[in-house]
Amino acid sequence: MAVQSGLGEPRGPWFISPELGPDGRPRPDESGSARAGGARRWHHRLLVGLALVAISSVSGAAAGGLVASQDGAPGAASASAAPVPAELVTAAEQTVPGVVSVLAAGADGASATGSGFAVDDQQHIITNDHILAKGGSGSVTVELPDGRRFDAEVAGREPRSDLAVLRVPSSAGLAALPLAKPGTTRVGEPVLAVGSPLGLAGTVTAGIVSAVDRQVRLGDNRHTAVQTDASINPGNSGGPLVNARGEVVGVNTAIATIDGNGSIGIGFAIPIEQVQQTADTIIGKGG
Repeated sequence: MAVQSGLGEPRGPWFISPELGPDGRPRPDESGSARAGGARRWHHRLLVGLALVAISSVSGAAAGGLVASQDGAPGAASASAAPVPAELVTAAEQTVPGVVSVLAAGADGASATGSGFAVDDQQHIITNDHILAKGGSGSVTVELPDGRRFDAEVAGREPRSDLAVLRVPSSAGLAALPLAKPGTTRVGEPVLAVGSPLGLAGTVTAGIVSAVDRQVRLGDNRHTAVQTDASINPGNSGGPLVNARGEVVGVNTAIATIDGNGSIGIGFAIPIEQVQQTADTIIGKGG
């Protein structure tokens, strides 16, 4: 697999892209594993590379560059754009106040930013462990939607599942996001990804659930993930993927990429079942 640096140095993580064969299809992975009776067809397996979606430098967020539409109005909508369902508007309004930006900074100058969300009334915040790892396990700061900042305590980390739990003072007053019931996420249902891509706090992107129980490999570990086509980019790590009822169905953690060019509309979230189990374990241990 070809390795490309992501979104410009020093901001991005390393992106791993699939190696394509002469026919333009991904080559089989190094394991060479096959089903009984023959090798799996290429489109039956996810052979794309994955990139952990954390910004590795706060200063890089401002350098990302925003492109205005051709008529000069940034983000102007096309007249032919499909209307946004009212339930998604409501879900966004309910979700954004509980989503925070996370900054992890190490003594060696390393830093990483991502997202997180409140999970209970004790001000516990779910985020991705790889944000803390990239930050060198140093200090962690949480920025609320209203701009207030709090030093966060690391209640616990679970690198294997790429999850971590933070805690901020009760004065933060974050509203906990409701969690979807296990096993209720369905392919085709609309979802929103909420977080701070490229440092743009409170960003909401829409899509659908493209697949559930998708087997993907992140680093040395294999994970079961919820796949979505909602736009996910560096900085979305640790933020919630929510359904039209405003319930969290997963934690955004990775994207597929080709030649290190950022989001291609294939993103992955840790399923809520895994998130809830890990969070309950960490918090139950006194986190």
